[in-house]
Amino acid sequence: MKQVTIQGEPGCFHEEAARRCFGDEPIGIVPCRTFEAQFERMRHDGSLLGVVAIENTIAGSLLQNHELLRGSELQIVGECKLRISHVLAALPGQRPDDLHEVNSHPIALMQCGEFLKAHPQLKAVERDDTAGSAAEIAARHLKGHAAICGRMAAERYGLEILEEGIETNKRNFTRFLLLADRHRADRRGAAPRADKASLVFTLPHTQGSLSKVLTILSFYDINLTKIQSTPILGCEWEYRFYVDVAFDDYTRYRQAIDAITPLTNDFRILGEYAAFNE
Repeated sequence: MKQVTIQGEPGCFHEEAARRCFGDEPIGIVPCRTFEAQFERMRHDGSLLGVVAIENTIAGSLLQNHELLRGSELQIVGECKLRISHVLAALPGQRPDDLHEVNSHPIALMQCGEFLKAHPQLKAVERDDTAGSAAEIAARHLKGHAAICGRMAAERYGLEILEEGIETNKRNFTRFLLLADRHRADRRGAAPRADKASLVFTLPHTQGSLSKVLTILSFYDINLTKIQSTPILGCEWEYRFYVDVAFDDYTRYRQAIDAITPLTNDFRILGEYAAFNE
C-alpha cells in the first residue's frame, strides 16, 4: 500500500485530495503538522509520496510551497483540483443557538466571511487546521463551540453538520500536486500521456529576457497556463519564475525546452505529468 504524506490532521482537505488522486486504490495517510515537516519527512524516506496544495482560486499561490519544492529533491508526478466547501459542525445535539464560538484555520474563516457576518454571536477563533478544529471539539467535548471544516472531517470526528456550503464564493478550488522522490520519479520516465510540465528558472537582468522565452514557447505551440514570480533574496529587483505549460506534442515541448534553456539561469523541470481533467 502506498504511503502518502499530507499537511494537516486526518480528515482535512489534503487527505480528501490525496484520496481523489488515487481513486479506489487504498492508501495510507501520513499526517504532518506543517508543510516544512512534510517535506522533511519525504526527504528522509524516499518511498513516501506527498500531496501538497500549490494554489487556490481565492487565496492565490502558496509561495512557501513553491520554494519548498524548488529546494527539495522531489518531483511533480501528478495533480488534482478539489472544490473547497465548508460546513459548520458541532457536537451532536448542539443547535445553532447554543453556539458562541467558531474555530478554524484563518483562511477558512476568511472564506466564510459572509456567513460569520450574518452570525455576529459567533466569535471567530483561529486554529492551525480545519480538521484539527473538529478533532479538538470532539476530543475535549467542547459545548458551545463549532468548527468550520470539510464534511470528511466532521464525519471522521463524529460531529453533527449544522450548515453546509457556508463558504462565500462557491467557485473555491484548490490545486494540489502529487510529489515523489526525484530519483524514484526519474526511473519511471515521463508520465504516461504527459501533457503538462512545471518549470522554474531565473533570467538575466537584461531587456526583453522574459519576452524572448515566452515568444519561443508560443512558436512551439506551448500553452502557458500559469506564471508566478518570486523575488530572489539578496538580489534586489530580480525574480525567479515558476511556469506551468501545457502541450499536445511531447516532442515539440522538448524542442521548446532545448530552445529556452540557454536563455535562462538555474533552469529546472519540476515535473512532467498528465493534467487533471474532471
